[in-house]
Amino acid sequence: MGIAVSTERKRVAVLISGRGSNMTTLIDAAKAPGFPAEIVLVVSNRLDAAGLATARAEGIKTAVVNHRDFADRETFDAEIDQVLKANAIELVCLAGFMRLLTPGFVEGWRNRMINIHPSLLPAFKGLHTHRRALEAGVKLAGCTVHFVRADMDDGPIIIQAAVPVLDTDTEDTLSARILTAEHQIYPRALELVSAGKVEVRDERVVRLDPEAAEDTSVLMCDGGG
Repeated sequence: MGIAVSTERKRVAVLISGRGSNMTTLIDAAKAPGFPAEIVLVVSNRLDAAGLATARAEGIKTAVVNHRDFADRETFDAEIDQVLKANAIELVCLAGFMRLLTPGFVEGWRNRMINIHPSLLPAFKGLHTHRRALEAGVKLAGCTVHFVRADMDDGPIIIQAAVPVLDTDTEDTLSARILTAEHQIYPRALELVSAGKVEVRDERVVRLDPEAAEDTSVLMCDGGG
């Protein structure tokens, strides 16, 4: 017996600080017929973020909320929250948004905000993930899409992709391989969340349609760049 899923497209905002390559991937995915989400807003904390031009070229509304204009994180986050609510946003995707969000903001968007991180969480939270993976000598690296919680790079895991770490890898080559995997799993995670195919139970993500073959939780990607 199948499960009931939402048939309305969710209104999604993407928060960026730079070029927004994952943002672009989400925009492209949302163009597909039947995709359950629509990217309607892109917000950046930087006026010079290259991804803003990309979004505008796609006809997507943009907004800049410069963190330097605010006295503290709380007032900055409050302005972001106001912009999201003014645009009737239902889901938020973080895509290279280089600001730590306050616990109050995160709680207000609990289970409605997702993030992508370039490691197999909980390993290598924070910055310089590829360098740290190489220094640790791991044989598999990868990326994770998760629901956002107040702690940095923490929260229930929706989907992950693993890639091999090659003996010849540098930070740049490993980064490129992982970025390819990011572009595969972020749209899939947004699709699952938007369609109501997953839910959080006891801080673990549970698939509501576990028999669906395409709903693989972990993808193994090859060594291609």
